[in-house]
Amino acid sequence: MTHRDFSDFVVFVDESGDHSLTSIDPEFPAFALSFCVVRKKTYLNQIVPAVQDLKFQYWGHDSVVLHELEIRKNKGAFGFLRTNRQLREDFMADLTQTMEIADFTIIGSVIDKQKLVAKYPNPWSPYQLALHFCMERLLLLLRSEKQERKTVHVVFECRGKKEDRELELWFRRIVDGANNWGWVSRDFSKMNFEPVFSKKSENSVGLQLADLTARPMAIKTLRPEQKNRAFEIILTKLGNLKTFP
Repeated sequence: MTHRDFSDFVVFVDESGDHSLTSIDPEFPAFALSFCVVRKKTYLNQIVPAVQDLKFQYWGHDSVVLHELEIRKNKGAFGFLRTNRQLREDFMADLTQTMEIADFTIIGSVIDKQKLVAKYPNPWSPYQLALHFCMERLLLLLRSEKQERKTVHVVFECRGKKEDRELELWFRRIVDGANNWGWVSRDFSKMNFEPVFSKKSENSVGLQLADLTARPMAIKTLRPEQKNRAFEIILTKLGNLKTFP
Protein backbone atom coordinates (compact mmCIF):
# COMPACT_ATOMS: atom_id res chain seq x y z
CA MET A 1 0.00 0.00 0.00
CA THR A 2 1.28 3.48 -0.82
CA HIS A 3 0.37 6.73 0.89
CA ARG A 4 -1.71 7.59 -2.20
CA ASP A 5 -4.15 4.83 -1.21
CA PHE A 6 -5.11 6.64 2.00
CA SER A 7 -8.14 8.92 2.08
CA ASP A 8 -7.76 12.68 2.35
CA PHE A 9 -10.07 12.41 5.37
CA VAL A 10 -9.96 10.80 8.80
CA VAL A 11 -12.99 10.10 11.00
CA PHE A 12 -13.15 10.32 14.81
CA VAL A 13 -16.01 8.71 16.73
CA ASP A 14 -17.34 9.05 20.28
CA GLU A 15 -20.60 8.43 22.05
CA SER A 16 -22.72 9.85 24.86
CA GLY A 17 -24.91 7.68 27.07
CA ASP A 18 -24.86 3.89 27.22
CA HIS A 19 -26.51 1.45 24.85
CA SER A 20 -28.23 -0.71 27.47
CA LEU A 21 -31.93 -1.30 26.88
CA THR A 22 -32.48 -3.16 30.17
CA SER A 23 -31.64 -0.29 32.53
CA ILE A 24 -32.59 3.01 30.92
CA ASP A 25 -31.74 6.20 32.82
CA PRO A 26 -34.97 8.29 32.87
CA GLU A 27 -32.86 11.46 33.12
CA PHE A 28 -30.89 10.61 29.98
CA PRO A 29 -32.73 7.91 28.00
CA ALA A 30 -30.69 8.39 24.84
CA PHE A 31 -27.62 7.08 23.07
CA ALA A 32 -25.76 9.48 20.78
CA LEU A 33 -22.95 8.77 18.34
CA SER A 34 -20.85 11.51 16.75
CA PHE A 35 -18.67 11.05 13.66
CA CYS A 36 -16.27 13.98 13.17
CA VAL A 37 -15.04 13.89 9.57
CA VAL A 38 -12.00 16.06 8.92
CA ARG A 39 -9.63 16.65 6.04
CA LYS A 40 -6.19 15.56 7.21
CA LYS A 41 -4.39 18.70 6.07
CA THR A 42 -6.89 20.85 7.97
CA TYR A 43 -6.52 18.64 11.04
CA LEU A 44 -2.72 18.87 11.01
CA ASN A 45 -2.33 22.52 10.09
CA GLN A 46 -5.26 24.18 11.86
CA ILE A 47 -7.26 22.09 14.34
CA VAL A 48 -4.49 20.36 16.31
CA PRO A 49 -2.41 23.56 16.75
CA ALA A 50 -5.49 25.50 17.89
CA VAL A 51 -6.41 22.89 20.51
CA GLN A 52 -2.80 22.61 21.72
CA ASP A 53 -2.63 26.40 22.01
CA LEU A 54 -5.76 26.37 24.19
CA LYS A 55 -4.20 23.77 26.47
CA PHE A 56 -0.91 25.62 26.82
CA GLN A 57 -2.83 28.81 27.59
CA TYR A 58 -4.78 27.29 30.50
CA TRP A 59 -2.51 24.52 31.82
CA GLY A 60 0.97 25.34 30.55
CA HIS A 61 1.23 21.88 28.95
CA ASP A 62 -0.73 19.81 26.44
CA SER A 63 -1.20 16.54 28.34
CA VAL A 64 -4.75 17.44 29.42
CA VAL A 65 -7.57 15.56 27.68
CA LEU A 66 -10.62 17.69 26.91
CA HIS A 67 -13.50 15.66 28.32
CA GLU A 68 -17.07 16.94 28.11
CA LEU A 69 -18.19 15.37 31.41
CA GLU A 70 -15.23 16.74 33.38
CA ILE A 71 -15.61 20.19 31.84
CA ARG A 72 -19.34 20.24 32.63
CA LYS A 73 -18.80 19.04 36.21
CA ASN A 74 -15.56 21.04 36.82
CA LYS A 75 -13.76 17.82 37.72
CA GLY A 76 -10.24 16.47 37.32
CA ALA A 77 -7.98 18.82 35.37
CA PHE A 78 -10.91 21.25 35.15
CA GLY A 79 -11.38 21.62 38.92
CA PHE A 80 -9.75 25.06 38.81
CA LEU A 81 -12.76 26.35 36.85
CA ARG A 82 -14.93 25.91 39.96
CA THR A 83 -12.99 28.44 42.02
CA ASN A 84 -12.89 31.37 39.60
CA ARG A 85 -16.04 32.35 37.71
CA GLN A 86 -14.24 34.76 35.39
CA LEU A 87 -11.63 32.14 34.54
CA ARG A 88 -14.39 29.63 33.74
CA GLU A 89 -16.16 32.16 31.52
CA ASP A 90 -12.90 32.95 29.71
CA PHE A 91 -12.11 29.25 29.23
CA MET A 92 -15.59 28.44 27.93
CA ALA A 93 -15.43 31.40 25.53
CA ASP A 94 -12.03 30.28 24.22
CA LEU A 95 -13.13 26.64 23.94
CA THR A 96 -16.27 27.76 22.08
CA GLN A 97 -14.21 29.86 19.68
CA THR A 98 -11.79 26.96 19.09
CA MET A 99 -14.72 24.70 18.21
CA GLU A 100 -16.37 27.36 16.05
CA ILE A 101 -13.35 27.91 13.82
CA ALA A 102 -12.44 24.21 13.56
CA ASP A 103 -13.34 23.07 10.06
CA PHE A 104 -14.86 19.59 10.17
CA THR A 105 -18.16 17.88 9.38
CA ILE A 106 -20.33 16.12 11.96
CA ILE A 107 -22.47 13.10 11.17
CA GLY A 108 -24.59 12.20 14.17
CA SER A 109 -27.22 9.78 15.31
CA VAL A 110 -29.35 9.89 18.46
CA ILE A 111 -31.38 6.86 19.56
CA ASP A 112 -34.28 7.49 21.97
CA LYS A 113 -34.10 4.25 23.95
CA GLN A 114 -37.51 4.56 25.59
CA LYS A 115 -39.22 5.04 22.22
CA LEU A 116 -37.13 2.23 20.73
CA VAL A 117 -38.24 -0.41 23.25
CA ALA A 118 -41.83 0.84 23.07
CA LYS A 119 -41.93 0.49 19.28
CA TYR A 120 -39.91 -2.69 18.61
CA PRO A 121 -40.23 -6.01 20.47
CA ASN A 122 -36.64 -7.08 19.64
CA PRO A 123 -34.71 -3.95 18.71
CA TRP A 124 -31.10 -3.82 17.62
CA SER A 125 -28.60 -2.39 20.06
CA PRO A 126 -28.71 1.44 20.01
CA TYR A 127 -24.98 1.40 19.23
CA GLN A 128 -25.55 -0.87 16.22
CA LEU A 129 -28.36 1.34 14.95
CA ALA A 130 -26.44 4.58 15.41
CA LEU A 131 -23.29 3.11 13.85
CA HIS A 132 -25.23 1.91 10.82
CA PHE A 133 -26.92 5.29 10.28
CA CYS A 134 -23.61 7.15 10.61
CA MET A 135 -21.68 4.75 8.35
CA GLU A 136 -24.28 5.13 5.60
CA ARG A 137 -24.04 8.92 5.74
CA LEU A 138 -20.25 8.77 5.92
CA LEU A 139 -20.20 6.66 2.77
CA LEU A 140 -22.32 9.21 0.90
CA LEU A 141 -20.19 12.12 2.14
CA LEU A 142 -16.89 10.49 1.11
CA ARG A 143 -18.29 9.52 -2.28
CA SER A 144 -19.19 13.16 -2.86
CA GLU A 145 -15.55 14.02 -2.00
CA LYS A 146 -14.32 11.46 -4.58
CA GLN A 147 -12.67 9.19 -2.00
CA GLU A 148 -13.70 5.90 -3.61
CA ARG A 149 -11.04 3.14 -3.70
CA LYS A 150 -9.21 4.79 -0.80
CA THR A 151 -8.62 3.54 2.75
CA VAL A 152 -10.57 5.55 5.30
CA HIS A 153 -9.57 5.17 8.95
CA VAL A 154 -12.43 5.45 11.46
CA VAL A 155 -10.98 6.06 14.94
CA PHE A 156 -12.85 4.89 18.05
CA GLU A 157 -11.87 5.32 21.68
CA CYS A 158 -11.00 2.02 23.38
CA ARG A 159 -13.68 0.91 25.83
CA GLY A 160 -12.44 -2.57 26.78
CA LYS A 161 -11.34 -5.71 24.89
CA LYS A 162 -14.78 -7.32 24.79
CA GLU A 163 -16.57 -4.09 23.82
CA ASP A 164 -13.98 -3.26 21.16
CA ARG A 165 -14.20 -6.75 19.62
CA GLU A 166 -17.99 -6.50 19.51
CA LEU A 167 -17.84 -3.04 17.93
CA GLU A 168 -15.31 -4.17 15.31
CA LEU A 169 -17.58 -7.10 14.43
CA TRP A 170 -20.57 -4.76 13.92
CA PHE A 171 -18.39 -2.39 11.91
CA ARG A 172 -17.09 -5.08 9.57
CA ARG A 173 -20.56 -6.53 9.08
CA ILE A 174 -21.81 -3.11 7.95
CA VAL A 175 -19.00 -2.53 5.47
CA ASP A 176 -19.29 -6.13 4.21
CA GLY A 177 -22.98 -5.54 3.50
CA ALA A 178 -24.09 -8.22 5.98
CA ASN A 179 -26.45 -5.95 7.94
CA ASN A 180 -28.97 -5.18 5.23
CA TRP A 181 -31.77 -2.89 6.41
CA GLY A 182 -34.20 -4.43 3.95
CA TRP A 183 -35.47 -1.21 2.39
CA VAL A 184 -32.13 0.23 1.33
CA SER A 185 -28.76 -1.33 0.59
CA ARG A 186 -25.61 0.80 0.44
CA ASP A 187 -22.63 -0.48 -1.50
CA PHE A 188 -19.61 -0.12 0.78
CA SER A 189 -17.37 -2.21 -1.48
CA LYS A 190 -15.86 0.78 -3.31
CA MET A 191 -14.41 2.21 -0.10
CA ASN A 192 -11.97 0.52 2.25
CA PHE A 193 -13.09 1.39 5.79
CA GLU A 194 -10.70 0.41 8.57
CA PRO A 195 -11.51 0.74 12.30
CA VAL A 196 -8.78 2.03 14.63
CA PHE A 197 -9.02 1.79 18.43
CA SER A 198 -7.24 4.51 20.37
CA LYS A 199 -6.64 4.77 24.13
CA LYS A 200 -7.66 7.98 25.92
CA SER A 201 -4.04 8.27 27.10
CA GLU A 202 -3.00 8.79 23.47
CA ASN A 203 -4.63 12.22 23.75
CA SER A 204 -6.15 12.29 20.26
CA VAL A 205 -7.43 15.78 19.47
CA GLY A 206 -9.94 14.31 17.01
CA LEU A 207 -11.47 12.02 19.64
CA GLN A 208 -11.76 15.01 21.98
CA LEU A 209 -13.74 16.88 19.30
CA ALA A 210 -16.06 13.89 18.99
CA ASP A 211 -16.46 13.71 22.78
CA LEU A 212 -17.43 17.39 22.93
CA THR A 213 -20.08 17.02 20.21
CA ALA A 214 -21.97 13.83 21.14
CA ARG A 215 -23.90 14.87 24.27
CA PRO A 216 -25.21 18.22 22.91
CA MET A 217 -26.93 16.33 20.06
CA ALA A 218 -28.61 14.01 22.57
CA ILE A 219 -29.73 16.95 24.73
CA LYS A 220 -31.17 18.70 21.67
CA THR A 221 -33.18 15.58 20.84
CA LEU A 222 -34.40 14.95 24.40
CA ARG A 223 -35.00 18.59 25.40
CA PRO A 224 -35.33 20.66 22.20
CA GLU A 225 -36.47 23.81 24.04
CA GLN A 226 -33.43 23.88 26.36
CA LYS A 227 -30.76 26.49 25.64
CA ASN A 228 -27.94 24.59 23.98
CA ARG A 229 -25.00 26.77 22.91
CA ALA A 230 -22.88 23.74 22.01
CA PHE A 231 -25.54 22.48 19.59
CA GLU A 232 -25.66 25.89 17.90
CA ILE A 233 -21.99 25.40 17.02
CA ILE A 234 -22.60 21.80 15.93
CA LEU A 235 -25.40 22.97 13.65
CA THR A 236 -22.88 24.96 11.56
CA LYS A 237 -20.89 21.75 10.95
CA LEU A 238 -23.73 19.25 10.72
CA GLY A 239 -23.69 17.07 7.65
CA ASN A 240 -26.49 14.87 8.91
CA LEU A 241 -28.26 14.07 12.19
CA LYS A 242 -30.46 10.98 12.30
CA THR A 243 -32.79 10.58 15.27
CA PHE A 244 -34.52 7.23 15.77
CA PRO A 245 -37.17 6.01 16.05
